[in-house]
Amino acid sequence: MRGSSGHFNAPLRLRETRGALRQPRATAPTLTVRYPTARQMVATHERAGGGNMRHLLFGFAAGCLALAGIGYFALAALRRPDLPRAVLERKYATPRSLFVTGPDGLEIHCRDEGPRNAPAIILIHGYCASLHTWEPWMRRLSRRRRVIAVDLPGHGLTRTPPDYELTRGSFTGVVDAVARALGLHSFAIAGSSLGGAVAWDYAARRPRKIDALILVGAAGFTPGPDADVLDPASMQMLRSPLGPLLCDLDNTPWLRHGLRASFADPGQADDDMVRRYVDLSRAPMNRSVQMQVALKRNARINATAPLLARIVAPTLVLHGGQDAIVPVEDGARFADAIGGADLIVYDEAGHIVQEEAADASARDVEAFLTRAAHSRTPLRLAA
Repeated sequence: MRGSSGHFNAPLRLRETRGALRQPRATAPTLTVRYPTARQMVATHERAGGGNMRHLLFGFAAGCLALAGIGYFALAALRRPDLPRAVLERKYATPRSLFVTGPDGLEIHCRDEGPRNAPAIILIHGYCASLHTWEPWMRRLSRRRRVIAVDLPGHGLTRTPPDYELTRGSFTGVVDAVARALGLHSFAIAGSSLGGAVAWDYAARRPRKIDALILVGAAGFTPGPDADVLDPASMQMLRSPLGPLLCDLDNTPWLRHGLRASFADPGQADDDMVRRYVDLSRAPMNRSVQMQVALKRNARINATAPLLARIVAPTLVLHGGQDAIVPVEDGARFADAIGGADLIVYDEAGHIVQEEAADASARDVEAFLTRAAHSRTPLRLAA
């Protein structure tokens, strides 16, 4: 029978023989239990308002949709779309800016400072940076030299086409295009971090064109050819289907952290610098190409003894003693691997020596270039 609450109470039936003077049988009483059917249980639960599986499933699905919606709108709120090129060029270009037609549809942004008939030096910036990192050297070196600073593909104001694919020779092609457009038959080349790898690689592959080579916290040894540039968790996320979405999120905290780590004095990475890096990262295609730099191992420039042995230009290696990005030991490795190279370590500087030790490093570069011009002899290379 059914109790007042709507739940089943199994009936208990005790069979026994009653008599006036009879004793009960010695056998145990019979207990009969009747269980409700599954249909009856579901009906009972529905009437009682408890544990409806359909309600539970509906609630679970609704909760998942709600969380997905919250996650979507949270990501949408953090997404930062590209900024129009015209807006960025009005803000960050100068009267000395020019755009050079490069390979694969590139329009390469450069700054050309100093006397046109003076010895030339091309400056190549690092990963996620732009030619603005060379402002301190441009002001100091352009008094006596023609100084050309270049924005790499996917960086600064260089106009990168939508279908651009980075390859092992992309950066070499950029330097070739700039030198050809500006009529430079030979020149010095300097590079910082990733730009350092571009510079030494170019000096190894185009020895006839390079009068002198300057490396500033140069990449090439770290990370190794089989290592990732970021931690495993970050690389896994970037390689996942969410990678393109993650690249479009607000990167201000990440860039601020990276810039502060790049200086011995984190205060050098002020709000204006962070804002410039964030703005220029949002130029069309910049985030996409920067992601390619991080993910495409086959496009990476790795230092090897045979390649470095091909460098014949006078070489100066500069490194910050407190570099937290590229170990100072890597500077010593470059100096050892490149014949006749000089090494200067700035004890109080971090990764971006050209900014944090601007006066001292620019003086050392000027003195080095002067010596190199007087000591350089014509190359005798095999055809």
